[in-house]
Amino acid sequence: EEAVFLRKKITLVRAFSLLIGSMVGSGIFISPKGVLENSGSVGFSLVVWFACGLLSMFGALCYAELGTRITKSGGHYIYILETLGPLPSFLFLWAEFFAIRPANSAVVSLAFGRYMLEPFFAPCAAPVPAVKLVSLLGYYTVLTLNSWSVTWSARLQTVLSIVKLLALALIIVPGMMLLAQGHTENFQDAFDRQSLVLDKLPLAFYAGMFAYSGWFQTSFVREELVRPERNIPLAVIVSVIMVIVGYMLTNVSYYTVLGTQDVLASPAVAVSFVQRAFKSLISVVPVLVALSCFGTMNGGIFTFSRTLFVASREGQWPPLFSMIHIRRHTPLPAVMLMFPLVTAMVCIGDIYHLMNFFSFSRWLFIGLATLGLIVHRHRHPEQRSPFKVPLFVPVSFTIICLFTVAMSFYSDPLNISIGCTMVLSGFPVYYLIIHRQMSISSFFFPLSDYLTHKLQLLLEVVQQEIKTY
Repeated sequence: EEAVFLRKKITLVRAFSLLIGSMVGSGIFISPKGVLENSGSVGFSLVVWFACGLLSMFGALCYAELGTRITKSGGHYIYILETLGPLPSFLFLWAEFFAIRPANSAVVSLAFGRYMLEPFFAPCAAPVPAVKLVSLLGYYTVLTLNSWSVTWSARLQTVLSIVKLLALALIIVPGMMLLAQGHTENFQDAFDRQSLVLDKLPLAFYAGMFAYSGWFQTSFVREELVRPERNIPLAVIVSVIMVIVGYMLTNVSYYTVLGTQDVLASPAVAVSFVQRAFKSLISVVPVLVALSCFGTMNGGIFTFSRTLFVASREGQWPPLFSMIHIRRHTPLPAVMLMFPLVTAMVCIGDIYHLMNFFSFSRWLFIGLATLGLIVHRHRHPEQRSPFKVPLFVPVSFTIICLFTVAMSFYSDPLNISIGCTMVLSGFPVYYLIIHRQMSISSFFFPLSDYLTHKLQLLLEVVQQEIKTY
């Protein structure tokens, strides 16, 4: 009886929770090992963490301006489409669906399973099959919730954001207390140049930027934000500053309690930290960390489903995925589409190989999106944006992103080549289907209209009746 469309239910508090909940997840609890391993020393690893935070702030400011200039949801996809054209946007969509998003979700899910089981098996490592089973159960739970209600997904994100900050506090406070007591032995010779290998630095940046990833999440749900011109820049700036401070203090706490060898040997750094610093909390902190990962999974599903929704609406994805449940007002088909690929990557993947695999594609397209901001400014100098950053911010961010992507071919040629091949495989698909203005659904399904109709009846979904942008 009422119009079916995505409601504006994301307030400033929920936007803030979405950003915090997406950034503070598995990254700060698993990435310290990857950053230290590829930077070579405690001092250089802290420099990498701060540089990644500064780079994230630059990227977040660029996306805040893009979010006020381009009024559609869809994040990277819609920004590349509106500024650089349909080919690069489809290549992003192709890589995002088949590589970036399932690998990212698998990494977070595996971290969730590992931290959830660590207290039950300590001091031994949790069995890998059990970790993967719990990882999938957690992912399916979040998938179900996002299919059920936008409001409850947003509320869960708010609650879990508080849990995430509590988990960081339980790591920061004891570390700062020990540091104040003079425990600085792990910071001796912090900048050991002999252990620094320059061609490994891009992988250190990938691990650090993975921990900060999530600063772009509000751009995916722009049409569902209340007062986006005001709330996007405000939520982005405050949340990124808070996360930079929290991450720096957390890493200092790690190194105060654990030596470099302990960090490198630990499959779950936060658990090793608690075992050394607070044995009484050995069963509490890993659960809090697991809940942090749970929140990141929730934010990832919430936002990526909107990318598929917008891509379908723009004609670059099957039309079924631009449909909304008639009562729940959730993009149900788009939410459900990812679970087969995520399931496969959780079953066969390793956290650090997956991280390098998807990082190449992700940062390539983020760099292209901020390049698109420069192009958009040049093409539309008359457009007045309510939020505008100095030109050197998108220029420097784009150069660093693309340079890091290029350097990573020397650091991890196998995984990066796989990621590059995944991107390039989208070229023939684009020219055979999209460029010829054929129906993408008719390519995949000869009886597409019939199947789409039957799936509509099964899922109880219809096309959006009112466009809110």
